[in-house]
Amino acid sequence: MMFRRKLLAVFALTVCLSVGAVAALVMAVTRRAFEKTEDQRTAALVAQFQREFSRQGEDVARRVVAIAASDVLAQMATSLNGTANGTTVDLAGYFDLARSMADNRQLDFLEFVDGRGMIISSAHWPAKFGYPENGFNDLFSSNQISSNQVSSNQRGAFLKQEELQDSTALGMFALRAVHVGEHPVYVIGGRRLDKNFLSALDLPADLRVLLYQNRGDHFSPELLIDPSVAGDGTSVTRPGEKFRALIEAVRQNNQETGVVVHWSADQADDEVFRAIPLYGAGGEHTPLAILLIGNPRRPYVELKRHITAAALLVGGGGIVLAILLSSWAAARVTRPVEQLARAAQEVAQGNWNAHVEVLGSDELSQLAESFNRMTAELLTQRERLVQSERVAAWRELARRLAHELKNPLFPLQLTVENLVRARMQSPEQFDEVFRESSQTLLAEISNLKTIIGRFSEFSKMPQPQLQQVRVNGILRDVAQLFQAQFQAPGRAAIVCTLELEGSDPAIAADPELLHRAVSNLVLNAMDAMPNGGTLTLRSRRGEGKIMIEVADSGSGLTREECERVFTPYYTSKEHGTGLGLAIVQSVVSDHGGTISVQSEPGRGTTFVIDLLDHATGK
Repeated sequence: MMFRRKLLAVFALTVCLSVGAVAALVMAVTRRAFEKTEDQRTAALVAQFQREFSRQGEDVARRVVAIAASDVLAQMATSLNGTANGTTVDLAGYFDLARSMADNRQLDFLEFVDGRGMIISSAHWPAKFGYPENGFNDLFSSNQISSNQVSSNQRGAFLKQEELQDSTALGMFALRAVHVGEHPVYVIGGRRLDKNFLSALDLPADLRVLLYQNRGDHFSPELLIDPSVAGDGTSVTRPGEKFRALIEAVRQNNQETGVVVHWSADQADDEVFRAIPLYGAGGEHTPLAILLIGNPRRPYVELKRHITAAALLVGGGGIVLAILLSSWAAARVTRPVEQLARAAQEVAQGNWNAHVEVLGSDELSQLAESFNRMTAELLTQRERLVQSERVAAWRELARRLAHELKNPLFPLQLTVENLVRARMQSPEQFDEVFRESSQTLLAEISNLKTIIGRFSEFSKMPQPQLQQVRVNGILRDVAQLFQAQFQAPGRAAIVCTLELEGSDPAIAADPELLHRAVSNLVLNAMDAMPNGGTLTLRSRRGEGKIMIEVADSGSGLTREECERVFTPYYTSKEHGTGLGLAIVQSVVSDHGGTISVQSEPGRGTTFVIDLLDHATGK
């Protein structure tokens, strides 16, 4: 990745992380603030519900007290006490008394019950006349009413489920006793706890309150009291079925529970409902009703969306700013770095005079100055090294040439000395010695010419004349050239095999020089197999290169020999000059390729020439 892209990535990542962290922090703070507000609103509504319940309950209690203090109830109590003492009284006259008094006192429920718990008169269900009042003993005990108590010191209203003829109803009730004689008469009166009661609560515009009448074993939407329900019983807001899970959770755990109710796919329509169980006065373990308080999540969701949109907007603007800043910083930072990189490439390609312009006095300028000093020092050291290498090369050439010339000069000296000795000691045998010595002289002079010719050939390697050459054709020509020597009489046979690339690759090369290089490798392989063997000429293509391999099954080379085999004048042969493989390496290098050797003692040797693939243009 380029430095500019890395710089841009760092700036963009920094902006995104910063904006994301701030947005997450704002989200968390906002969520806690809304949760705290929801708790406060819920607590305030519960307190208001309790106050309204107490207020209306006190009103119900006053009305029940007024009924209990009426003369009609005193007469009823007197009559009932007379019946208890053996006097016969017609109680049918009190059948409609509860209904008429409930209408006068604006009560939804009113019943008169004797001391045994039997209903004397019922306003909301007249047919209960003469039947026992369900749960009377629990009410009597929980309200702590005794025969010596008077109505003025009895407790206020309580919550109670009242049975009707075809259903049940939830209401707030008050219980008072009328004591005339030994057997009191009880007045149980109340009002419905319905949507009118809930509508009387002073609610914020976005807050909802509902009441569920908890009866039966399973949840039923019909038992949900919702002020938003229209007169025909249909909800104008939300379906009651959504509260099933919340109601069942409260019924199961008997404790306050909160949950988010999803009304649609839009999160802004969600509401957080808090369900609070309400118990009656009889000490029940199951709540008689469940108060549902709903807080809308629309303000929170919309605020969260605004925060997200703002974060995206700020993040986008930050990224644009990061692009501009990274471009500016890259222009300030990467331009000198790019100049240094180009100068370093020029030095790597051989331009030792590469120079970087120094602007300013910052760290990059100091780096540029250091680079310029380095190239200057390298240039100086290179010149010194070249001079040292030249001196060393001439010294080595002189040493090798002296060594090579010394061998034929010694026989020449002996031959001349023999001639002089023969001339002086036995003139009659001089002719015969002269003939033999002249042959020796001519042979050694020819050897000297050969040595001088090889050194001259190495020093005058021509530059390649490039043209399109078929590699397979070169290998076939070399194999055909040496075919007679592979099967020459008097030496072990060598089997030559060709493994050629099927596409017959073409390269840009000098055919004569390439032919000479492969021939030298073949000669080297033949020398490595004095006892015969297998010679393999192979061509193959791979990753933009054409590879030529010359492999033999000879004795192989040691690791040290593989490292020095291309060094000029190095040879392991008795009569070698050490120039053959050096010439091959020079030819391959002039063609822009490389040559390597792979060998192990006893497992043969393989020379690999890598040349650029002319077909791929690489």
